[in-house]
Amino acid sequence: MKKSYKIEVDCANCAEKMQEAAKKTAGVKDCVVSFMTLKMNVEFEDGADVDAVMKEVLKNCKKVEDDCEIYF
Repeated sequence: MKKSYKIEVDCANCAEKMQEAAKKTAGVKDCVVSFMTLKMNVEFEDGADVDAVMKEVLKNCKKVEDDCEIYF
């Protein structure tokens, strides 16, 4: 399953950090973050609890970029 989320991030470097943090989260198969469109496209592993995974993604992203936001 793939989903797209609106994000708030300050710079392209921060978006890259968010992307890498999201990719390392359990339940995420792949993730692409675009600073230009302020979107995060996430592909989830089969059977993943999307809401629970996204809460972990946000937690992991805040570790590398504390003022980022993901709207779900």
